[in-house]
Amino acid sequence: MPATHSLEPGIRIGLAELIDMRHRVREIQLFARPGQRGPLVGLHHSKLRGRGVDFDQVRVYQAGDDVRNIDWRVTARTQEPHTKLFHEERERPIFILIEQSQRLFFGSGLMFKSVLAAQAAALFGWAALEHNDRIGGLVFGASEPHEIKPRRSKQSLLQLLNRLARINQALHSDSASGTDSLGLALRRAREVLRPGSLAIIICDERALSAQAEQHLSMLSRHCDLLLLPVADPLDHALPAAGLLRFAQGDEQLELDTLDLGLRQAYHQQAEARIERWEVLAQKLRVVLMPLNTQRELIEQLREHLSEQRPGIVR
Repeated sequence: MPATHSLEPGIRIGLAELIDMRHRVREIQLFARPGQRGPLVGLHHSKLRGRGVDFDQVRVYQAGDDVRNIDWRVTARTQEPHTKLFHEERERPIFILIEQSQRLFFGSGLMFKSVLAAQAAALFGWAALEHNDRIGGLVFGASEPHEIKPRRSKQSLLQLLNRLARINQALHSDSASGTDSLGLALRRAREVLRPGSLAIIICDERALSAQAEQHLSMLSRHCDLLLLPVADPLDHALPAAGLLRFAQGDEQLELDTLDLGLRQAYHQQAEARIERWEVLAQKLRVVLMPLNTQRELIEQLREHLSEQRPGIVR
């Protein structure tokens, strides 16, 4: 892990701030409480909060038991048929995929996109833990993805947040971004997530590749999805500020932002990205909550939950 930098508000975020996000959970109800209809109740398919089953016990086989559940090891040992019993799990696995890459290490609003993404991950993590769901996740983008398996444990969430804070603090303008890191992270999620899980994907708005779309489509067949693409106002529109020079490593780019055609083409590309996310959310019938660095996180989430928007499941 590269050396971390000193914390600068809005530019980098520390573990203490991610832990403090637990106090903000009471400001917004993200998940339904037992017996209630909540904003994201559509993401929970039963009162038991899950669709999977967990092993319970083994007992002597009885007429009517499913022969597919016979425990052949116990049957062979006891010389009497035994069957496995299962019960529906009462907490749902929630898996948060958070991008922390060089393309997120930028912001012209209240904070960098990487900080906003980290705040959102922490808020949903604490809300899930309060809802008695199992929480885990994966931080991707700037280094090898680090995975925390879903558990109903504060320690599990703290491990995820600690990893998130360390990667966030190590970001800088020359950080390397992995090739289609979102696609690789989603492929890993498909390998580890059980049916009935909820996958929360927090990534740069520009991360949606053809491969990522394919993985999201396949993941949505047995898991619920919550998509939170993160953007900055400068991702959508260039100011008419004259000649601007951009540098990354040894590469340099010079743009004349007084060129109206250039600004219009730039804006059209941004509109196409936004539309691509909306079309995908509608196609997969999943929840879409775009975030931007211009406004405070809770304010944006409240607006998404109170207004009907394309792709949002009510």
